[in-house]
Amino acid sequence: MPRYPLSAGWREHPRYPDPAVEILDERFAQYAIFSAAVERLYTGCRWSEGPVWFGDGRYLLWSDIPNNRILKWEEETGKVSTYRKPSDFGNGNTRDRQGRLITCEHGGRRVTRTEYDGTVTVLMDSWQGTPLNSPNDVVVKSDGSIWFTDPPFGILGNYEGHKAEPEVAQAVYRIDGDDGGVTVVADDVLGPNGLCFSPDEGILYVVESRGVPNRKILAYDVSADGREISNKRVHIDAGPGGTPDGMRSDVDGNLWCGWGMGAEELDGVLIFAPDGAKIGRIALPERCANVCFGGIKRNRLFMAASQSLYALYVNTQGAQGG
Repeated sequence: MPRYPLSAGWREHPRYPDPAVEILDERFAQYAIFSAAVERLYTGCRWSEGPVWFGDGRYLLWSDIPNNRILKWEEETGKVSTYRKPSDFGNGNTRDRQGRLITCEHGGRRVTRTEYDGTVTVLMDSWQGTPLNSPNDVVVKSDGSIWFTDPPFGILGNYEGHKAEPEVAQAVYRIDGDDGGVTVVADDVLGPNGLCFSPDEGILYVVESRGVPNRKILAYDVSADGREISNKRVHIDAGPGGTPDGMRSDVDGNLWCGWGMGAEELDGVLIFAPDGAKIGRIALPERCANVCFGGIKRNRLFMAASQSLYALYVNTQGAQGG
């Protein structure tokens, strides 16, 4: 009996090294494993997003937003099941430092935490008494603070949420890990989307998905107390047609960014060195929305891409918290 669903296969077994793993700069060569190939683990979604790894259970959760569900893939068996339905059109997911699931939900326009007993706690659903737009992506810092983006993408129609008019400005928020206090850390991002910290948490990266004329990955310095950001700058200009979405950092500070849309040669994951140089690419047959690191050694890159879930072993590890 095959380990993975027959529906997951999309090509013959590739020759090694897998031509889908492209070395664009010699700095990326150390991260490519000769006998590791891109695997499609599952297909059958409408729009895959928000992968998050649960190492203690050896499983991955990810969102299928239009189908209003969160799916679960088990590493040991390859089995895929429904973890939560309805998911309130959940999008981005991560874990807090106590191991609990944190989810951005379009439907309720809120950020939630799933407790150990399965109950759901609302962490934030409004700003100064006004409903949020549609929380998109989320990360948790080592001090327990929760940082998330709030563009209006999930309320633009009835496909990934409930159509509504935006009532607050787009922003990046921080929820304090101790007292739950909320602050706006950035309100100058055009379409704030994916975000992550550098390994030392000294830099916050944010995707500006409505940047003019091109999408960008912005960088901010994080203050010593971890509460504020400053020195906004363009870290990566995606260029014409470039569409960064969700991203994560590895332990060396490289950014692994979901990419695609428009042209097939852009679909997949692009990898950037800490200086912003493009060093590698993982070609996929679908646009990749978001990624995370997982597996026993945190050296397996999981890629939520349009209708499918993909994975690739790499010779690095995801930074803590990602």
